[in-house]
Amino acid sequence: MSLRSKIDAHLNNIAFYQTIFSLPFAYMAAFLGAKGNPDIWDIVWITVTIVTARSAALALDNLIDLKYDKKQSRMEKRPMVAGEITVGEVKALIAVCLILFVVAVLQLDPICIKLLPVAALPFIIYPYMKRLTCFCHYVCGIAIAMAPAGGWVAVTGGDFSPPMLLLCLAVTLWIGGFDVVYGAQDENFDKEQGLHSMATALGAKNALVLAKVTHVICIICFFILGQMLELSWPYFIGVGIASGTLWYQHSLITPTDFSAFTRQYYMRNGIVSVAIAVCTIVSIYM
Repeated sequence: MSLRSKIDAHLNNIAFYQTIFSLPFAYMAAFLGAKGNPDIWDIVWITVTIVTARSAALALDNLIDLKYDKKQSRMEKRPMVAGEITVGEVKALIAVCLILFVVAVLQLDPICIKLLPVAALPFIIYPYMKRLTCFCHYVCGIAIAMAPAGGWVAVTGGDFSPPMLLLCLAVTLWIGGFDVVYGAQDENFDKEQGLHSMATALGAKNALVLAKVTHVICIICFFILGQMLELSWPYFIGVGIASGTLWYQHSLITPTDFSAFTRQYYMRNGIVSVAIAVCTIVSIYM
């Protein structure tokens, strides 16, 4: 493979485009925590921490699940399964990302490095949760919620106020509900392999209902957050866009048809984070 093809394979392996799920909320939290005036270098290092942490986490997840992915026909085009990249290369990428991650965290407020083990824990345990509990989807949500938590703490020096906690809860529910939908398409495979998901516990139909309920609660949390922080009307437009996006996403999936679950489906889910984050920043300056 050419160097370009190898890089593309690694980017595909870590689903780099999905960084859009976490990075906007990290920026949103930084702007809220700094009351609209975050230091530019804090934003730079927050960006590096989110990108490297998420890249390491996804590579680790794929590495740990490789033995299952090789048995799953839906995963046959994944770079490690297809042999486009090696296990050794993935381990090297994880090591480099973790080193850069720690270096970036050290550039932020000193409390960030102290809280690093807490922030990293969900990423480390998530790949194993599917072997243990059907609530694995919400552990994934907690892992992504470390992005806004980190952004907030980095600019405030450790302000664990109710708005920050509510923001993290909303993000947890957003990603958790999304992962419930994603996991529902593997109900039969997971049962055969002894893995856990909401679909194996409740059936795909009920799992999709749970995902809808989860997202309704998520939107309510975002709405309350806006009221709590007294954000102006642009913020609520962002929440409205997020609501419409989630409604549309759910309308495309049925318990017997997951064909709409494509890369486009993933990217459309990113509208939620981008819309709310951008509208929040506009609201702050208004």
